[in-house]
Parts: sequence; structure tokens; C-alpha cells
Amino acid sequence: MRFEEFQDFRQRQLGASSSLLDAAETNVYRALAPMRPEPPTDMSTVHRCDLARAWLRRFELPEQWSGRAMVCRGVRHGLGVVFRRLHAVQARLWLPSDVYPVYFELARAAGLEPASYPTLPAPALPTAPADNRPEYLLIANPSKPLGRYLSDAECAAVTSWLRESPRRRVLIDSVYDLGVPFAGGTRRLLDTGAAVLLHSVTKGWLWPRTFGVVLLGPAQTELAAAFRTEPPTSAQLRLADRLLTEHGDVPRQVVDELAARAERLFERLPDDVLGAIPTASRTCPGNYFFPVGVPAETLRRECGVLAMPVSVFGANSWSGSVLTSLADAFAPTRTGAR
Repeated sequence: MRFEEFQDFRQRQLGASSSLLDAAETNVYRALAPMRPEPPTDMSTVHRCDLARAWLRRFELPEQWSGRAMVCRGVRHGLGVVFRRLHAVQARLWLPSDVYPVYFELARAAGLEPASYPTLPAPALPTAPADNRPEYLLIANPSKPLGRYLSDAECAAVTSWLRESPRRRVLIDSVYDLGVPFAGGTRRLLDTGAAVLLHSVTKGWLWPRTFGVVLLGPAQTELAAAFRTEPPTSAQLRLADRLLTEHGDVPRQVVDELAARAERLFERLPDDVLGAIPTASRTCPGNYFFPVGVPAETLRRECGVLAMPVSVFGANSWSGSVLTSLADAFAPTRTGAR
């Protein structure tokens, strides 16, 4: 069942049973709408280079990397630019099959035919041998719907994969990392010199498709020109400046709000269902996706809990499902209720 099909199914199920616990809301922008900062009203000029340095300072990265910090309009835009370059050099691309279907849409729009690997119930990195082509592996850290950061062992496995060929690179989607600095595994992968980091204000500040940064590796300057020809608008740059300078605490507030909602979800789950959620997912800051090794149909029929089948996120043969904590029922206050 794909995402759109599931949304129709969800509405029918909730309409038919008022007692069904909705653990399948995915729209974080709607759920946390009151927390989103307002855009600025002034018309001041903001320069991309200043924003790149401000972003590096916030995440405790060297300011001398500013020449590699490409300002863009968010992770989707950044991936679109990168994927077009990968097509031009005939690169092999590996995408997670069960994280974000838009990855595949963007890759195919760029003319690529990506291969895939699963992340549920745990990431299984590709094992195909390297060839003479450039090869890129896209990971998300933290990953959804896995609902956690990659473990030290998993990050070490990515590093080992990179070492097998000098033509290999890793793309790190860090949009769900709401902390400062970035996760330790992400920083270790950056230290390899073979990583491209993608980040945006989408989740931490609740402003999708507005502003992001693609941090290129030291040997990937060929991508810089492509980003410089596709800048954000002046209004997007002003908004990004305000978010970084005047609303720097919003990501922490988002983390606190999501933690409170997660606790409300956990309180309403049967003990055996709660126990089936991995501890790393239950304790990951800012997480609202919780994989559980129980089929969605079983949860609905036997527990009265509406969960998402894994197919909503993409292809995967795992029989488990995914719970979320974004529905109004889990809000600490009722301000977001309709």
C-alpha cells in the first residue's frame, strides 16, 4: 500500500471507529504549526556566503569550509543538483528502499536508474563489488522510519564500504538531525573526506523547501558551479538568516515537543507493543517514527492501533510496521486540534 492509498485507508478507518488510536499521522508541519517562526517583513539583503558561515558556526564546523558549503533551497533541491551531476558522470547510485520514495523520484528525474538497499529492521548495505564508475551511497542519519541514528558499527561499515574504492562517496541526509553538533557518526564520515552532507531548516524550524546547505567534500568542487547558478530567492535567504540568528532555539523546542508527544503515545500502547519498539528509536531525540515488529493489520485488529505498513515508505519485505506520535491525541496541549 503506497502513501496516497494509505491516507485514504486511514481516513476511512478513523471515520469508522472513534476508539481507534491514530498512530499514523506523518505531517509534522501541521502537527507543530504553532511553533513555526514567522517570516521576516523587512527587505534587507542577505548574502549566501554569510549564511554559509552562520550555518557552519551553528553546527560547530570549521568556518574555512565555507567555500564548500553550498547554499540551496533544501535537501530535495540539493539532491536534484547532485543527481544531475551523477548522471553526467554515469555514476552508480544506491538509495535506501524504505526511507523516502521521493529519493527515487528525484533520481529518475535526473536520468538515473538507482539500485536500492533496505534499512528495516536494520540497514543492510550493498555488497556489490566496486567497478570503474563513480559510486554513491545515500544514507539518512538519523534515518526514518528506522527512527534512530546509525550505530557505531553501521557507520564503521559505511567507512569500510568507502575504503574499497577511491571512486566511492557517501551522501548523508541529515535533515532529521535536530541536535548541535551533528551526530558523532556523521562527523566521522565527514572526516573521511568522501562524504557530502545535506541539511536544511525543514524539520528543525518547520520550514520545508526553503533553505539548506550541501557541504561538499574537499575533492567535489565540480558541483559548486551548479549550486551557484541555482540560488534561493532573496526572500528565502532573509528567512534563513532570521531562523539562524533570531530563532536558534526552535529546534530544541521541537525536540522537547516531540519527546512529550512520544511519551503520550507510549502511555497508550499495550505493553507488548511498546516492548517491541527498539530502545534506540524510543530514545532518539526529535524522533516521531517508531518501527515495531508487528504487522499493521495485527495492530489494528487486535490492539486498536492504526499503524503504517512499511510499504508506505517504499519496497521492503519486512513484516513489521511503523507508529508515529504526531496525531492530536498525543499533543501536550489541544492547541493543534481541529
